Amino acid sequence: MNRYLIVTLFLLTISGIANAQIGNRDPGVPDHTPMMNSTWEAIDKMMYKVTYEGSKKIYTPSYPPPLKALEDKVVTLPGYLVPLNSGRNHKVFMLSVLPVMQCQFCGTNGIPPMVEIFMKDGSVKFTDEPIKVKGKMKFNPKPLEGNSEIQIVDAVLIK
Repeated sequence: MNRYLIVTLFLLTISGIANAQIGNRDPGVPDHTPMMNSTWEAIDKMMYKVTYEGSKKIYTPSYPPPLKALEDKVVTLPGYLVPLNSGRNHKVFMLSVLPVMQCQFCGTNGIPPMVEIFMKDGSVKFTDEPIKVKGKMKFNPKPLEGNSEIQIVDAVLIK
């Protein structure tokens, strides 16, 4: 009888832990669901070609056809603002599918995709809530000199 009681208590404890991790979230804790859409999925397919100059590795971005098709097109991206500089308002910033407060290296997929945003007019006030921007996608011609291989220029904030 004691054995059954111990096994039952063990299973209830494990079940409680699993429910807490899977979906019974505290309503005060924000849901950090990625903001993935078809544009983010195309961005996430970017890879790097590795070449060598002597013993030095050179990483060159490789844009697969679904991503290349978006070059110079106006796109809409939801995501989280990642500041590049301190301050309340940001004219240039990174946009990520995950919030900056979430460890970028957690999970199994590594670093989440990010793009560099250049606002057309004005700036965006920092927030930890998701935002949505619309602008023209450009590929950084000198990615080793910038913050991101993919940039959204002339961006406007969509309310």
